[in-house]
Amino acid sequence: MTSTLSGKRIYRLGIISDTHGYLPDQALRIFSRVDMILHAGDVGSETILSTLAKIAPVVAVRGNMDSGAWADRLIEKESVEVGGRLIHLIHDAARLRMGALNGTCVAVVNGHTHRPAVATREGVLFVNPGSAGAPRYGERASVAILQIEGARVSADLVDLAG
Repeated sequence: MTSTLSGKRIYRLGIISDTHGYLPDQALRIFSRVDMILHAGDVGSETILSTLAKIAPVVAVRGNMDSGAWADRLIEKESVEVGGRLIHLIHDAARLRMGALNGTCVAVVNGHTHRPAVATREGVLFVNPGSAGAPRYGERASVAILQIEGARVSADLVDLAG
């Protein structure tokens, strides 16, 4: 676990994935008031992470398209604790074993599919923000905001086109 946030009543996390080297200005505006940013892989360049880090602390995982010395520093999966709640971050949710969660986390953040989605499975909120930098399959560029308030966890998808 690399990061812990505590001491506040409400936390807002910016959720982004699949930037593939392109970071829309709209994403930066949307994330301007978040406590932390989680990047679910296929970052595309170290510059993306350093730009996001100017806004808030960043936790990122390696995606299947990330390569090079900068990407070698990223791991496949990570966990963060926010307000006493555990969030797992992984690029491809298909590589996650649900049994390994053991009721320990409230949310899983993933990317890979380029399809935005928020769903609850087995009591865990799954958030895929879609692709901020390389949308496919007729989807639009998007990110998400994850909010944690005590035991309540919710997520909203945000279309970057407006």
